[in-house]
Amino acid sequence: MQDLQTLVLFTAACAVLTATPGPDMLLIASRSLSQGRVAGFLTYTGIAAGSYLQAFAAAFGLSQLFILVPTAYDILRWIGAAYLAWLAWTTLRSKTPLFAPDATASPVSMRRIFMQGLLTNLLNPKMALFMLALLPQFLKPEAGSVALQVMVLATILNLMGLITNGIVILTASRLGHAIASRPHLARLPQKLMGAVFGALAIRLAVSARE
Repeated sequence: MQDLQTLVLFTAACAVLTATPGPDMLLIASRSLSQGRVAGFLTYTGIAAGSYLQAFAAAFGLSQLFILVPTAYDILRWIGAAYLAWLAWTTLRSKTPLFAPDATASPVSMRRIFMQGLLTNLLNPKMALFMLALLPQFLKPEAGSVALQVMVLATILNLMGLITNGIVILTASRLGHAIASRPHLARLPQKLMGAVFGALAIRLAVSARE
Protein backbone atom coordinates (compact mmCIF):
# COMPACT_ATOMS: atom_id res chain seq x y z
CA MET A 1 0.00 0.00 0.00
CA GLN A 2 1.22 3.52 -0.78
CA ASP A 3 2.30 5.74 2.09
CA LEU A 4 0.14 8.60 3.35
CA GLN A 5 2.18 11.28 1.60
CA THR A 6 1.74 9.60 -1.77
CA LEU A 7 -2.01 9.29 -1.25
CA VAL A 8 -2.31 12.93 -0.19
CA LEU A 9 -0.37 14.11 -3.26
CA PHE A 10 -2.49 11.94 -5.55
CA THR A 11 -5.72 13.18 -3.94
CA ALA A 12 -4.62 16.78 -4.44
CA ALA A 13 -3.82 16.09 -8.09
CA CYS A 14 -7.22 14.44 -8.57
CA ALA A 15 -8.99 17.39 -6.92
CA VAL A 16 -7.45 19.77 -9.44
CA LEU A 17 -8.06 17.48 -12.40
CA THR A 18 -11.69 16.71 -11.62
CA ALA A 19 -12.51 20.35 -10.95
CA THR A 20 -11.28 21.31 -14.42
CA PRO A 21 -14.16 21.29 -16.94
CA GLY A 22 -13.70 18.71 -19.65
CA PRO A 23 -15.61 16.33 -21.95
CA ASP A 24 -16.75 14.05 -19.10
CA MET A 25 -18.15 16.94 -17.08
CA LEU A 26 -19.87 18.36 -20.17
CA LEU A 27 -21.47 15.00 -20.95
CA ILE A 28 -22.62 14.54 -17.34
CA ALA A 29 -24.05 18.07 -17.15
CA SER A 30 -25.95 17.77 -20.41
CA ARG A 31 -27.35 14.35 -19.47
CA SER A 32 -28.46 15.70 -16.08
CA LEU A 33 -30.09 18.68 -17.76
CA SER A 34 -31.82 16.43 -20.29
CA GLN A 35 -33.02 13.63 -18.01
CA GLY A 36 -32.46 14.57 -14.39
CA ARG A 37 -30.08 13.65 -11.60
CA VAL A 38 -30.62 9.86 -11.78
CA ALA A 39 -29.46 9.86 -15.39
CA GLY A 40 -26.59 12.17 -14.48
CA PHE A 41 -25.34 9.90 -11.72
CA LEU A 42 -25.70 6.85 -13.96
CA THR A 43 -23.64 8.55 -16.64
CA TYR A 44 -20.97 9.30 -14.06
CA THR A 45 -21.11 5.68 -12.82
CA GLY A 46 -20.43 4.47 -16.37
CA ILE A 47 -17.54 6.90 -16.75
CA ALA A 48 -16.14 5.86 -13.35
CA ALA A 49 -16.32 2.18 -14.32
CA GLY A 50 -14.43 3.03 -17.49
CA SER A 51 -11.81 4.85 -15.41
CA TYR A 52 -11.16 1.68 -13.40
CA LEU A 53 -10.62 -0.30 -16.59
CA GLN A 54 -8.40 2.41 -18.07
CA ALA A 55 -6.37 2.54 -14.84
CA PHE A 56 -5.67 -1.18 -14.88
CA ALA A 57 -4.83 -1.04 -18.59
CA ALA A 58 -2.32 1.75 -17.94
CA ALA A 59 -0.81 0.09 -14.88
CA PHE A 60 -0.22 -3.22 -16.62
CA GLY A 61 1.12 -1.76 -19.84
CA LEU A 62 -1.84 -2.20 -22.19
CA SER A 63 -2.09 1.55 -22.82
CA GLN A 64 1.50 1.55 -24.11
CA LEU A 65 0.11 -0.09 -27.22
CA PHE A 66 -0.91 3.38 -28.38
CA ILE A 67 2.71 4.52 -28.12
CA LEU A 68 4.22 1.47 -29.78
CA VAL A 69 1.53 1.15 -32.47
CA PRO A 70 0.24 4.61 -33.46
CA THR A 71 -2.32 3.07 -35.81
CA ALA A 72 -4.09 1.45 -32.85
CA TYR A 73 -4.60 4.90 -31.32
CA ASP A 74 -6.10 6.28 -34.54
CA ILE A 75 -8.39 3.28 -35.00
CA LEU A 76 -9.83 3.64 -31.50
CA ARG A 77 -10.11 7.42 -31.95
CA TRP A 78 -12.18 7.03 -35.12
CA ILE A 79 -14.37 4.32 -33.59
CA GLY A 80 -15.05 6.61 -30.63
CA ALA A 81 -15.83 9.56 -32.88
CA ALA A 82 -18.23 7.45 -34.98
CA TYR A 83 -19.97 6.19 -31.84
CA LEU A 84 -20.46 9.71 -30.50
CA ALA A 85 -21.69 10.94 -33.89
CA TRP A 86 -24.24 8.12 -33.93
CA LEU A 87 -25.41 9.11 -30.43
CA ALA A 88 -25.77 12.72 -31.58
CA TRP A 89 -27.85 11.66 -34.60
CA THR A 90 -30.19 9.35 -32.69
CA THR A 91 -30.66 11.89 -29.89
CA LEU A 92 -31.57 14.72 -32.24
CA ARG A 93 -33.83 12.45 -34.33
CA SER A 94 -35.85 11.27 -31.32
CA LYS A 95 -39.38 12.64 -31.40
CA THR A 96 -39.90 12.27 -27.65
CA PRO A 97 -38.34 14.87 -25.32
CA LEU A 98 -35.66 13.23 -23.22
CA PHE A 99 -36.48 14.91 -19.93
CA ALA A 100 -38.75 13.03 -17.53
CA PRO A 101 -38.86 13.74 -13.78
CA ASP A 102 -39.81 10.10 -13.22
CA ALA A 103 -36.76 8.07 -14.29
CA THR A 104 -38.89 4.97 -14.93
CA ALA A 105 -40.79 6.87 -17.62
CA SER A 106 -37.63 7.90 -19.45
CA PRO A 107 -37.54 6.89 -23.12
CA VAL A 108 -33.81 6.10 -22.66
CA SER A 109 -33.23 3.14 -20.35
CA MET A 110 -30.99 3.44 -17.32
CA ARG A 111 -28.82 0.57 -18.58
CA ARG A 112 -28.34 2.36 -21.89
CA ILE A 113 -27.32 5.58 -20.12
CA PHE A 114 -24.75 3.68 -18.05
CA MET A 115 -23.34 1.95 -21.13
CA GLN A 116 -23.11 5.24 -23.01
CA GLY A 117 -21.01 6.69 -20.19
CA LEU A 118 -18.83 3.57 -20.07
CA LEU A 119 -18.27 3.34 -23.83
CA THR A 120 -17.65 7.07 -24.18
CA ASN A 121 -14.84 6.71 -21.64
CA LEU A 122 -13.38 3.49 -23.07
CA LEU A 123 -13.44 4.69 -26.68
CA ASN A 124 -11.45 7.81 -25.82
CA PRO A 125 -7.77 6.92 -26.35
CA LYS A 126 -6.70 10.17 -24.68
CA MET A 127 -8.08 8.82 -21.42
CA ALA A 128 -5.80 5.80 -21.70
CA LEU A 129 -2.77 8.01 -22.33
CA PHE A 130 -3.77 10.29 -19.46
CA MET A 131 -3.88 7.32 -17.10
CA LEU A 132 -0.55 6.15 -18.47
CA ALA A 133 0.98 9.53 -17.63
CA LEU A 134 -0.64 9.87 -14.19
CA LEU A 135 -0.67 6.49 -12.47
CA PRO A 136 2.86 5.06 -12.84
CA GLN A 137 4.45 7.86 -10.85
CA PHE A 138 2.28 6.97 -7.84
CA LEU A 139 2.71 3.20 -8.05
CA LYS A 140 5.38 1.57 -5.88
CA PRO A 141 5.96 -2.13 -6.58
CA GLU A 142 7.88 -2.45 -3.32
CA ALA A 143 4.78 -1.32 -1.42
CA GLY A 144 2.80 -4.48 -2.22
CA SER A 145 0.20 -5.60 -4.74
CA VAL A 146 0.19 -3.30 -7.76
CA ALA A 147 -3.40 -4.31 -8.53
CA LEU A 148 -4.49 -3.18 -5.06
CA GLN A 149 -2.60 0.09 -5.44
CA VAL A 150 -4.32 0.73 -8.78
CA MET A 151 -7.72 0.03 -7.22
CA VAL A 152 -7.02 2.47 -4.37
CA LEU A 153 -5.80 5.24 -6.67
CA ALA A 154 -8.62 4.78 -9.18
CA THR A 155 -11.13 4.87 -6.31
CA ILE A 156 -9.66 8.14 -5.03
CA LEU A 157 -9.88 9.61 -8.52
CA ASN A 158 -13.50 8.54 -8.88
CA LEU A 159 -14.48 9.78 -5.42
CA MET A 160 -13.02 13.20 -6.13
CA GLY A 161 -14.86 13.15 -9.45
CA LEU A 162 -18.08 12.24 -7.69
CA ILE A 163 -17.83 15.29 -5.43
CA THR A 164 -17.27 17.70 -8.30
CA ASN A 165 -19.68 16.10 -10.73
CA GLY A 166 -22.28 15.58 -8.01
CA ILE A 167 -22.55 19.34 -7.69
CA VAL A 168 -22.80 19.66 -11.46
CA ILE A 169 -25.48 16.95 -11.63
CA LEU A 170 -27.69 18.48 -8.92
CA THR A 171 -27.42 21.97 -10.42
CA ALA A 172 -28.08 20.86 -13.99
CA SER A 173 -31.00 18.60 -13.04
CA ARG A 174 -32.75 21.48 -11.25
CA LEU A 175 -32.32 23.62 -14.33
CA GLY A 176 -33.69 20.78 -16.44
CA HIS A 177 -36.84 20.56 -14.30
CA ALA A 178 -37.37 24.30 -14.73
CA ILE A 179 -37.00 24.05 -18.50
CA ALA A 180 -39.27 20.99 -18.75
CA SER A 181 -42.08 22.90 -17.03
CA ARG A 182 -42.16 25.28 -19.99
CA PRO A 183 -43.65 23.51 -23.03
CA HIS A 184 -41.95 25.77 -25.59
CA LEU A 185 -38.56 24.81 -24.14
CA ALA A 186 -39.25 21.09 -23.63
CA ARG A 187 -36.99 19.97 -26.47
CA LEU A 188 -34.13 22.32 -25.61
CA PRO A 189 -32.32 19.82 -23.32
CA GLN A 190 -32.58 17.18 -26.06
CA LYS A 191 -31.02 19.54 -28.60
CA LEU A 192 -28.27 20.36 -26.13
CA MET A 193 -27.61 16.66 -25.49
CA GLY A 194 -27.33 15.98 -29.21
CA ALA A 195 -25.07 19.00 -29.67
CA VAL A 196 -22.78 17.78 -26.89
CA PHE A 197 -22.45 14.32 -28.44
CA GLY A 198 -21.75 15.93 -31.81
CA ALA A 199 -19.14 18.31 -30.37
CA LEU A 200 -17.39 15.46 -28.57
CA ALA A 201 -17.36 13.43 -31.80
CA ILE A 202 -15.74 16.29 -33.71
CA ARG A 203 -13.27 16.97 -30.91
CA LEU A 204 -12.17 13.35 -30.82
CA ALA A 205 -12.01 13.04 -34.61
CA VAL A 206 -9.79 16.09 -35.15
CA SER A 207 -7.66 15.78 -32.02
CA ALA A 208 -4.05 14.75 -32.36
CA ARG A 209 -2.15 12.69 -29.84
CA GLU A 210 -0.26 14.99 -27.47
